Amino acid sequence: MTYIIAEPCIGVKDRACVDVCPVECIYEGEEMLFIHPEECIDCGACEPECPVTAIFEESGTPEQWTRYIEMNVQFFRDHPGISPAAGKGK
Repeated sequence: MTYIIAEPCIGVKDRACVDVCPVECIYEGEEMLFIHPEECIDCGACEPECPVTAIFEESGTPEQWTRYIEMNVQFFRDHPGISPAAGKGK
């Protein structure tokens, strides 16, 4: 199971989650951040750091935001080779 980022991140992109991600699997899109499903190690470090509660374990994604599961996957299909978002301390 992987983590995903949902609607509350749109327009926020706080990046606190990026700072704690041990594998740098969080990427920045135009309107929000995305977690690469093949790179996420399911550690959960990002989830409690999100100030807008936009990060969910895929299986625990609220019903109203389940479309963001596929949106996270599609983002990486549409942007092959994109570089991870750099954390503040990186």
